[in-house]
Amino acid sequence: MDTDVKEPQFSSKCSTCTDRCGKLEVFDWLSDIPEASDQDIVEVQFKNTRKAFFRNTSQTRLQKRDIVAVEATPGHDIGTVTLTGELVYLQMKKNNLSPDEYDFKRVYRKAKPTDIEKWEEAKKLEKDTMLKSRTLAQELGLDMKIGDVEYQGDCTKAIFYYIADERVDFRQLIKVLADTFKVRIEMRQIGARQEAGRIGGIGPCGRELCCSTWLTNFKSVTTNAARYQEISLNPQKLAGQCGKLKCCLNYELDTYIDAQKDFPDTAIVLESMEESYYHFKTDVFKRLMWYSTSKDHGGRVVMLSVDRAKEIIAFNKKGKKIPKIEQEITATIQADNEKGYSNVVEEESLTRFDNKGKKRRRNKRYNRRRNDNRKNFKKK
Repeated sequence: MDTDVKEPQFSSKCSTCTDRCGKLEVFDWLSDIPEASDQDIVEVQFKNTRKAFFRNTSQTRLQKRDIVAVEATPGHDIGTVTLTGELVYLQMKKNNLSPDEYDFKRVYRKAKPTDIEKWEEAKKLEKDTMLKSRTLAQELGLDMKIGDVEYQGDCTKAIFYYIADERVDFRQLIKVLADTFKVRIEMRQIGARQEAGRIGGIGPCGRELCCSTWLTNFKSVTTNAARYQEISLNPQKLAGQCGKLKCCLNYELDTYIDAQKDFPDTAIVLESMEESYYHFKTDVFKRLMWYSTSKDHGGRVVMLSVDRAKEIIAFNKKGKKIPKIEQEITATIQADNEKGYSNVVEEESLTRFDNKGKKRRRNKRYNRRRNDNRKNFKKK
């Protein structure tokens, strides 16, 4: 019988981090350079996207993903090292922080097994605390939503992240929370985008949310970005998990704006001797514009190239009307067909996998063997 008792092993890999330590992770491209070995200042990440810079006064050799105990107010906190060396100063410069003016707190040591055990116990309390605090806030009639709770590593302090449209007087709530959970309470207001970044999730593109992986500044997004890109103004499709317009609407906006510099104004009506044509939709990169005879719905829709639409507009400005627009449409479609374009959907048969009732012919040898097996089975 084996009487050896193995002590628990605590590694500094991702499994010991809270949730996903890859949130807002920075690639350390100077890690393999011997000159970039400055350990004076390190970047430490706590739960979700909360990060801070600390001074390594103990001069302990720290590496990325090491779990460390750092100074907090009060007590100490447990976090994961995410950046070391010269790249820390570049990261501070990116965040508009000056090393001379920043109030650095200290890194005490690498976390001991007892520190990690207490840290794990504190993390287990966070979900129940959040649900209980929501109930208490609702009983006090406060118009706020507590989206996340983060316990300090030594379990002496808890940070409550909340969302509110207006200013909230939560002084009474703090007293109730302190009496209920017996810890020091800190309230932090965040926006809907920051909440989505902290919680994380999968976007409609199938990848992790940008706000929880790499996006740090949240620029304002308006519906004009969707209009420039000819995207349907459907709130359910344009809104992200935070309930606001998707940040990715701004990614390709500049490209669309540059491509539409020479496009005619969509408010201009094309006049012909037969009818008036109103803008219906635009294919920006194919430089095609569709016009309809109805303002509200697609009546008789015609397709024009951007250059042809500009010619008609210039002709109308002279007080003249073009005889027929439909002839130009026919010419455009015919030119596309001559280039070899084809409709792939029509070429594919949608019923090619349907069973049309044809009986499969079985060969004679197979039928003879099947009959012999039946006879042998009856004899047995």
